[in-house]
Amino acid sequence: MENMQLAQRIRAFRKLKGYTQQELAKESGISLAILGAIERGNRKAEDQILSKIAEVLGISVTELTKE
Repeated sequence: MENMQLAQRIRAFRKLKGYTQQELAKESGISLAILGAIERGNRKAEDQILSKIAEVLGISVTELTKE
């Protein structure tokens, strides 16, 4: 999956669930800089990071990555 599609999905789910970038980063145990880079499509999200983000958002990794 292209980074931008994933970035847009993460951002959309984050906003839908009412999280700021800072809140999601803290709850996921990743830095705000890393989350911001992922949401801008400048950094590929590793599987471990995707799992943490999905868990906090209450969704599956598949929901984040499906095209």
